[in-house]
Amino acid sequence: MSEFRRLLIIVALSLVVAGSASADLVRYWSGNDADIRPPLSGPLLILAGGGGDVSQAMQRAIDRIRGCVDCAAKIDVVIIRASGGAGYNGYLMEMNGVDSVASLVITDRASAMRRDVAETVRNAELVFFAGGDQCNYIRFIKGTPVERAVEAVYRRGGAVGGTSAGLAIQGDITYDACAGESAKSAVVMADPHHTDVSLSRNFFEWRPMRGTITDTHFQQRDRMGRLLTFLARSVGDRHLGRALGIGVSEATAVLVDGRGNAEVHGKGPVHLVLADHAPEVLERGKPLTYRGFTIWRYGAGARFSLDRLPSSGGKRIDVVEGKLSGDPYE
Repeated sequence: MSEFRRLLIIVALSLVVAGSASADLVRYWSGNDADIRPPLSGPLLILAGGGGDVSQAMQRAIDRIRGCVDCAAKIDVVIIRASGGAGYNGYLMEMNGVDSVASLVITDRASAMRRDVAETVRNAELVFFAGGDQCNYIRFIKGTPVERAVEAVYRRGGAVGGTSAGLAIQGDITYDACAGESAKSAVVMADPHHTDVSLSRNFFEWRPMRGTITDTHFQQRDRMGRLLTFLARSVGDRHLGRALGIGVSEATAVLVDGRGNAEVHGKGPVHLVLADHAPEVLERGKPLTYRGFTIWRYGAGARFSLDRLPSSGGKRIDVVEGKLSGDPYE
């Protein structure tokens, strides 16, 4: 039986089973359906900026958690998405060390409450959130058994991550995009309390990501201004001592180990942004003023630490009355 026909049969059976419990859940399964449970060498986070997957980073993540490159060890992968189909199944099955790929399309909260769905996730060694709308992940998965299952994979040394919307939910502070249109840099710097600035916390709480917020499609969509605004809100409104932003550009991925050591794969760059004091002006309806953001820029192949920030080499950028003091991407 061809892999394509096998995939169609499993999808059809899944729809029949799901129909009795939740008509909105769809599964796409490829590969071996047995749980193999190999020893793991993680944990690892995969932070992908969207605009195309980074095969080098994904293969590196697979090899890192199975603890080898040229060996027989294999892992099970679960893709979580709130829309779309089986696009990742064939792509990942072609990689070395993948035993199976299950794509779960979760479009309601009831599906994320199901024991069988949480068990599928918990049995994986790598869990990856696809792109789409991060607000759906907040609404459907936050606070459910599926969330706890993802965290269990990480705790036992597996890999967790996401691309685009799937990256947006990996930070301690999440731009959840639940309140309005996608935030635009110029708009939110002009009013940092604009309704488009919708931030939440307490989805995933990965130790290396404490006090961080991620952003996606970063340089291509000119999102530095909005990330600076999110950081200013985090240290101003939430009274954090400091907040760290990670802006990941398209076709780029950052792998972060359990100690906060990071490496950049793909085209780059990645921008690391520090806000370590309160803003001068952070009032509703008034332009943001924050003097003294520090920005570090990392290209492909670079390594850095989220736990030990560089003592020098960063670029200072100010936002004064809603305007940037210079080019923050240089």
